[in-house]
Amino acid sequence: MKKLKEIFNQVSKVVDNTNSNDITELLLQLICYSPKTPVRLQYQQLMSDARCFTLEANDPHFSGTMLKFNGFIWGNGKYKVLITHGWGSKAADFGDLITGLQTLDDLQIIAFDAPGNGSSEAELSNVLLFVRAIEAIINVYGKPDVMIGHSVGAMANAIAINATMIKPSLLISIAPLIMLKENFIATMRLAKVPKKAQDRFFESFQSLFETEASDFNLNKLYKDGAAVKHWLAYDPEDIIAPYNYLEGFLTAHPDILTQEYQDVGHERIIKNPELIAAILELVKLIGYY
Repeated sequence: MKKLKEIFNQVSKVVDNTNSNDITELLLQLICYSPKTPVRLQYQQLMSDARCFTLEANDPHFSGTMLKFNGFIWGNGKYKVLITHGWGSKAADFGDLITGLQTLDDLQIIAFDAPGNGSSEAELSNVLLFVRAIEAIINVYGKPDVMIGHSVGAMANAIAINATMIKPSLLISIAPLIMLKENFIATMRLAKVPKKAQDRFFESFQSLFETEASDFNLNKLYKDGAAVKHWLAYDPEDIIAPYNYLEGFLTAHPDILTQEYQDVGHERIIKNPELIAAILELVKLIGYY
């Protein structure tokens, strides 16, 4: 978090300097730097018990190299469960859920730290690096029967499903980000970035990624029938993933089953005991979907 605060302070100083007209490079760091935090003590043994692997994901936009990222496996069961963390997060943050999943029969649980997150390589990250990591895992370990994603990880799962043309039996989306551009705008507003500077940033973003930021939108990316069963959990007061964005998405896809969790927040929702219990019940039925 210290690095992120430094970037935020740099942006604020440049914004206050009337002689500085272009803060685009700093804004790219502000938007694409994913804070790294150590594994909490209570999850260290869980991570030590995992079978670790390292794969590579192509990063044409930032480093121009193949980035190594780290993954973790528990169990050898018939059914594969793939967990995709959110922004500024890591596999270990799903420790409570992984511990619960280990109590179920016949599962192989796979989680990973996306490039630029957790223990994996890179200073900057983006949703496409999450997607490429998912694709690499599927190429090596096969199609997951269950895909679980939190926040930007839920968006990455949807993109990866399209790219790989797989159809998991169960897709679980927890507090999914719906419109990434709006999250970028909220971050820049917090740093009091002027509208003209925001516009220049989005022009630079489009040039770098060869697509508009507004294209990273679940309303455009998600396809009906992406999974045999899709279950979505949310907090209606979530500030990071506002319900007014989610509401339109759910209206367009009435087949998605939903569950509301009050007062859990965007980050803490993945640790909520009621949510974890609900996920375990869904996964128990994996052979029947």
